[in-house]
Amino acid sequence: MGLFGKMFEKKICSVCGGEIKLLGNRKLEDGNLCKSCASKLSPFFSDRRRSTVEDIKAQLDYREKNRDAVAAFNVTSVYGRDMKVVVDESAKKFMVTRARNYNEANPDVIDFKDVTGVQVDIDEERTEDMREDSEGNEISYNPPKFFYAYDFKIIINVNNPYFDTIEFKLNSSSVEINPDYSVPAVRKPDPNTNVDYHEYKKMANDIKRVLTQAREEVREERLAANAPRIPIVCKCCGATTVPDINGCCEFCGCTAK
Repeated sequence: MGLFGKMFEKKICSVCGGEIKLLGNRKLEDGNLCKSCASKLSPFFSDRRRSTVEDIKAQLDYREKNRDAVAAFNVTSVYGRDMKVVVDESAKKFMVTRARNYNEANPDVIDFKDVTGVQVDIDEERTEDMREDSEGNEISYNPPKFFYAYDFKIIINVNNPYFDTIEFKLNSSSVEINPDYSVPAVRKPDPNTNVDYHEYKKMANDIKRVLTQAREEVREERLAANAPRIPIVCKCCGATTVPDINGCCEFCGCTAK
């Protein structure tokens, strides 16, 4: 079969067994993946081409189990406008999604304890404002004038078998700040005086604070739970007891300390 024939050769999805339509194939290391199966993978997964069929099947199984976690998710706080960090403080979990229907979108539910780091990156882009000379050529002002645009990126590093980074922009469109050159000596505006810039910066720092603080609290709880418990004399019943993880006497149930 020639090259032209191979292009139109019928392909079968190695995961679900369905026929793959023209231009719908997603190559795997040892097989093919249809568009429908690919759409069920985590949006933060980016290593498909180096994944085996078994790798993809395992991830799809994880994604189906994730639906139960989404159904049990109790939203206590939301950070963001477009792409949002949705938090369940009681269960110590969060999701990152722009979807309104969580059950339909099935965003990955991640434990606070699996967060390994959070970074805020504010990207500044500078564009020079030009003018035309008498011959119609674009030339710089003297001194040069610039427009500024800002994007707010969040990078969350996590322990997950299918991805280790959740990276997204908080703003759907750049925050543009144009200096008022009618004011003498104006060169570059302070972006913190812009309402949108200030709000996105606060939003980004809130996300970093919440996830970082939550991660530390979970780790402290785990350390406390694993710490060796020392026998003490209960102040209520006088028995020598090893308090449980809540500090209660094993004999009378009162707070031993």
